[in-house]
Amino acid sequence: MSIKPGPIRLRVTDLHESVDDPALTSMTLLNELAGRYPDAVSFSAGRPFEGFYDVEDLSRHLMTFKSYLEDEKGLPAEQVRRTFFQYGRTKGFIHELIARQLEVDEGLIVDPESIVVTTGCQEAMVLLLRALVRDARDVILAATPNYVGFIGAARVAGAPLRSVREHEGGIDLEDLERQIAAARREGLRPRACYVVPDFANPSGASMSLVDRIALLELAEREQILVIEDNPYTLFRAGGPQLPMLKTLDEQHQVIHLGSFAKSAFAGARVGYVIADQPVTPDGASGAGPLLLADHLAKLKSMVTLNTSSVAQAVIGGYLLENGCSLKRATAREAAVYRQNLATVLDSLKSVFGTLPGLSQDVSWNTPQGGMFVVVTLPFTADDAMLEYSASKFGVLWTPMHHFYEGTAGFRQARLSFSVLTPEQITLGVGRLGALVQDQRARHLVGVAHS
Repeated sequence: MSIKPGPIRLRVTDLHESVDDPALTSMTLLNELAGRYPDAVSFSAGRPFEGFYDVEDLSRHLMTFKSYLEDEKGLPAEQVRRTFFQYGRTKGFIHELIARQLEVDEGLIVDPESIVVTTGCQEAMVLLLRALVRDARDVILAATPNYVGFIGAARVAGAPLRSVREHEGGIDLEDLERQIAAARREGLRPRACYVVPDFANPSGASMSLVDRIALLELAEREQILVIEDNPYTLFRAGGPQLPMLKTLDEQHQVIHLGSFAKSAFAGARVGYVIADQPVTPDGASGAGPLLLADHLAKLKSMVTLNTSSVAQAVIGGYLLENGCSLKRATAREAAVYRQNLATVLDSLKSVFGTLPGLSQDVSWNTPQGGMFVVVTLPFTADDAMLEYSASKFGVLWTPMHHFYEGTAGFRQARLSFSVLTPEQITLGVGRLGALVQDQRARHLVGVAHS
């Protein structure tokens, strides 16, 4: 008599290590706390401002794109209908409009065929890292603190990351050079360096023009690629606009990651990658060179097949209605972020500059744009303290140690101000001040009892 086997029992150790990686699960706590404490002022969400959204705009964007296909592209009705309802071109079909936007806003001229439209910028990261990392010897360098999404993409793609220091001027180029040399001494192959040149998430740091040029010179000298991710460049609070790294790229060193999440709206899940690097084929194949974009498209065809046709059409209509200028399209949002950044900085100065004993204990950076400010606190700002902050004082923030992969940042908090009103910001910073006073009083009591 055979024994009926029991149900299959899976252990986390039976699965790929990325499913239980802290980098991929760290943001879950923020969502849970926001749900449990709905009245808390949340500085944790990195979402774009929602005040100008209108559901009826979506249908107008679709019709604008339909007219573009009919009038400018000259497509017959059957092909227009197929564009909306059927599987689409793997590399996407708004690539020409994206190229037009880059020329209008950045003065950057790119071959539309070098653009792959992706399901959010996150897919672009995974595809790119999967393509660049052939085996365990290949490593990617990245400034630390680093965007959690890129850390997670690297885990999923099996791409080893090597940390490079960051200062208020962005990535430390001297340390980058040291890390490249150290990796090579260990028998590794540094393939690329990931950077966010403008108002980085989470630090808010920005690179100077001199450092942008120096980074490209270093990349050319060391024969590595530069992965540029620049979703916040439109939201400058002051000073002149600086060119993107891709705009300065004369040697095809830069792979540019783009996203419409912060400019149009995140729900579309439309991003893109510019990968205009020629890839030399195997000598035995007899084929001519393809662009790296073509190889990324092959990977995409096995992952998502194509980016949603409807989502692309909505973004295409959005671009067309704004003359293919994201600067024009996001002018209202940029004004909100400028005001909110000023309110955060003013509130921090007001709260921590007036409370006795706190002016020496609390500090913060002063980014020139973007959506984030980093505050340094006189106590451990970990996940347990975050829950205490939410439950006792009604204010949420993001522990910075998540952006250091748990190796640093334990006394820092990221404040995201993109979805808050000035009144909420003032209230939230006041509550953060109450938390700091509470922790200072507890520390003084502990010292008195010791």
